[in-house]
Order: sequence, then structure tokens, then C-alpha cells
Amino acid sequence: MNKTFVTMFASLSLLATPAWSTENPAVVDALSGYLDFAEYGSSLIWPEQIPREDWKKVFIVDARDAAQYAKEHIPGAVNIEWRQAVARRAELPKDRMVVMYCNSGSLSAQAVFALRLLGYDNVKVLQDGIEGWKRKGGFDAHARASAPAGH
Repeated sequence: MNKTFVTMFASLSLLATPAWSTENPAVVDALSGYLDFAEYGSSLIWPEQIPREDWKKVFIVDARDAAQYAKEHIPGAVNIEWRQAVARRAELPKDRMVVMYCNSGSLSAQAVFALRLLGYDNVKVLQDGIEGWKRKGGFDAHARASAPAGH
């Protein structure tokens, strides 16, 4: 069966049904197929990996709620709450990198996983979220890094 079709079916099945009492074999197969080919780190990016001048090319998404976004956000970020990422996916460009963050990276990772299942290979999670971004120097994290980022 076409991998894209299976992946889309699995994604829609996951989104349409809040909880399953038994496993759905089609969903399991689609998720297994995706994970079999997902490279470690392919959906992750560390602040140190993005030079200051390259941040201008990145579409930045703050996946936290509107109140947190209003209080503080990475300059240039748009606010799309993580739960709305799939519904608002048409707002995401497909021709450049999209970096999504929350406070620590855990909620934005869920949104990125769903988007990647839908074929958005250009979407990445900012590892450690806005807190890690600030701790590592924000836009200057790349220049301040003493070693390459990642694993």
C-alpha cells in the first residue's frame, strides 16, 4: 500500500479518535513504517546549529498558549498553539525550515511528530525550547557554542 496513504490514514485516525481501547493494526503499521525510516535527530535542531544570520530564513513557531506568547517569545515567531498545529498547517511554509518550540520542547515535539507524519519534513523541534534557547545565548548560541550541537 502507498506509504503516504497509510501515513495519512493513520494520522487522521489518531486525530479523529481521542483514545483507543484496542490497537488499530493500520495505525500501528503506519507508525512503525514512519519510525523505521526516521533518522535520529532529523526532527530536532539545537540553538547552536543555527547561525545568527540564518535565523532570518527560519519560520519560527511558538507552540505555547497565547498568554505565554504575549509575555515572551523569540523575536519573529508566530503563535500557533501545539494543539492547533495540524489544523493550521496551511500557514506553514514548505519551502524553508520551520522551527517549533514551547517551554522545554515536549509539547512542540508532539506537534512536530504529527506534522512530519503528514509529510512536513521541513518542520523541526527546537531542542530544550525557549528556555534552552535563552540559556544558550538566543540568536548568539551558535557563536557561543564551544562544541558542535546534537548527538
